[in-house]
Amino acid sequence: MRLIVSAAAMLLLQGCVASVVGDVVTAPIKVVSKTADVLTTSQSEADEKRGRQMRKREEELGKLARQHDKAREKCEDGNEDACAKAAQLDEQIELERNRLSDPV
Repeated sequence: MRLIVSAAAMLLLQGCVASVVGDVVTAPIKVVSKTADVLTTSQSEADEKRGRQMRKREEELGKLARQHDKAREKCEDGNEDACAKAAQLDEQIELERNRLSDPV
């Protein structure tokens, strides 16, 4: 009787054992694959990051240009402080343009 029950249990549990063995064998591969995916940056992710950086720099350049235009107008009206600020903004704009041409 025990032999029949043992044989029946073996037949019924074969699928479970095979499934567990398969999970145990593939688990390290899945872990390594997931780790590699997390640690590496895809080309599209790198492109998106580069695009965000470029847009941020261009926005900063536009902001500086608007400030420069306002300071230049005030300078033309005779405001000496505005002339100094316009010169300072010229330098900042030049630095920002150089940053735009340099790779990140």
